[in-house]
This record gives sequence, C-alpha cells and structure tokens, in this order.
Amino acid sequence: MAKTVADIMTARPAVVEAEQPVSVAAALMRDNDAGAVIVNDNGRVSGIITDRDIAVRVVAADKGPDTRVREACSPSVEAVGPDTSLDQAVQLMRTHAVRRLPVVESGQAVGIVSLGDLAMERDPESALGDISAAAGND
Repeated sequence: MAKTVADIMTARPAVVEAEQPVSVAAALMRDNDAGAVIVNDNGRVSGIITDRDIAVRVVAADKGPDTRVREACSPSVEAVGPDTSLDQAVQLMRTHAVRRLPVVESGQAVGIVSLGDLAMERDPESALGDISAAAGND
C-alpha cells in the first residue's frame, strides 16, 4: 500500500514556462493526456495551468491563443515533496480546495498528484476511483 506521494504521483509532468503562450500549454495537455501543466518561472515552479483556466481566463474572456500562460494560470500553488504522506496530501487538497498538487524537489517539478490518483489508491471501488482508472477518450 502506498504511503507517500512519490508512490502514486505521475512522474515527469508536463511543464511550461510562464512567458509561453497558452497554446503551448494546451498542446502539452493534449500530447500528455493531462488536464494540467505545471508552470515554471525561470526554471522554478511558480504555478499550475489547467484546461479550465484556459477555458475561463482565456476563451471566455475573448483572449487569444497567444495569451501568456502567466495571465491564465493559478499563480499561488500548493506543492508537496515526494515524501509527503498521502494523508497530508489529502488534507492540503481539502484545505485549499485543489484537485492537483505539484510534487517539487529543490524548486523543480518531479511529479504531480491528482485527486484521481488519491482516489484510485484509497478507494479504487469508489466512483471517482473507477472513473480515474478508465482509459482516456481522445
């Protein structure tokens, strides 16, 4: 049974620089079958951008695909280390109402853990665990 975030995280997450256009982040999401990309500012984790961020802060605001990631991302991000316990990760997600946590070591993203990852580990028979385990639909 998994005990730490490192046991269940997705390693080597997609990363985009804050100055790049959101079209780059969207392409990374598509290519990695992911709903979020970690945002770096000068090589260090500074935020996260989700498909919802792009929909709400770019598309719905009539901004174009050249909009900088910095303008669309969630800039304050809760992050954890690989040795963070699953209980601590769950508590952080609950407290801050987030669905994903970047896993960071020395300022660099080494993974990402999602609510679905935790659900599959904690209760694979739950609806969320079952849905999270299903193959993506391109």
